[in-house]
Amino acid sequence: MSSDLIHSIVYTDFDDVIGPNPLYYLPTELPENIRMLVGIKTITILSGDHGFIPDSLIIIPFPSIRLKGIIKYIERHDSSRRGNVAQSAITFLFKEIDDIIFYKYIDYLDAPFNEAARIIGELQSQNAPHEKILRELKHLQENIRALLVKLRAKESMQTSTKPFPEISTKQEKNAEFKIKLAVCGDPGVGKTSTILRFTDNAFSRRYLPTMGVSISDKLFRVKKNVIELILWDIAGQSKFELMRRHFYQGSEAVVLVFDLTNPISFSSIRDWEADLRKNISDEKVMIGYLFGNKCDMIKERKISNEDALQLANELNLIYIEISAMTGKNVEYAFYKIAEAVLESRTEPMYN
Repeated sequence: MSSDLIHSIVYTDFDDVIGPNPLYYLPTELPENIRMLVGIKTITILSGDHGFIPDSLIIIPFPSIRLKGIIKYIERHDSSRRGNVAQSAITFLFKEIDDIIFYKYIDYLDAPFNEAARIIGELQSQNAPHEKILRELKHLQENIRALLVKLRAKESMQTSTKPFPEISTKQEKNAEFKIKLAVCGDPGVGKTSTILRFTDNAFSRRYLPTMGVSISDKLFRVKKNVIELILWDIAGQSKFELMRRHFYQGSEAVVLVFDLTNPISFSSIRDWEADLRKNISDEKVMIGYLFGNKCDMIKERKISNEDALQLANELNLIYIEISAMTGKNVEYAFYKIAEAVLESRTEPMYN
């Protein structure tokens, strides 16, 4: 994991006339294209949700610059603005490879972000000098950085208390079974976040950006067996379509992931399933699972449990709802996949 988890900070004001305006940023030499990208994307989220300001922190990707951002939206009274309301956002940018620490401990970050948002809102209402607001952003940066360092240190000292604990590194060569699992779905549905939530080991990921695949692995026990699950996180972008057929080969199971808040990603599942059928030449029936991610986002949910189950039954998949954000059902789901693969090895399964 990177020594400094925070890449940069952008404070964006949403101006009625000029639109997103990145007023304050750290470092001060942050390129304009990054500042404007952050500003435009953060305001686009609000406009797409009818101006609703989320109370909690959210994390969004910025794929073009290979960064992600954790965002705190701010709303304050301002009689000079339309509707007497001013809106702004604090965005902390960080590297994609470091995202597990932010996803896992996002609840811990709420308090310092909320306090900073309150203070900055008051400063803006008072038309405080630029330096005062910038100083508050630096203070928030220091607080978040110190908190993340403590959390990372605390985690490294803890012993595993997970229901399906990992095997220690001393036992790595003793894995009795290796299972290749292909994880597919549209960009942005949470494939990588789900894998990271399961492996909890972001710094050891092997990312091959020019190939469109990220490979992670985890050792754990399934009943009395030591399993090494090798997860192939397959890029959803169309430019990697020709390469995907090679990544599918050798998989004993596949996970198709969609976003419960995104109907388009749900509609794409049939295309992904057809792509798998077209490109996997092995006669053996592959074990398939359908993950509905973001089940924690109850108000934003667009896909019902009934519709997801109907699709899963149609495609002969096993459906599980998960949350990469909270971890709900993630370990359980991958455990069940490994268990199903082991059972399939004991009996022939052909068309």
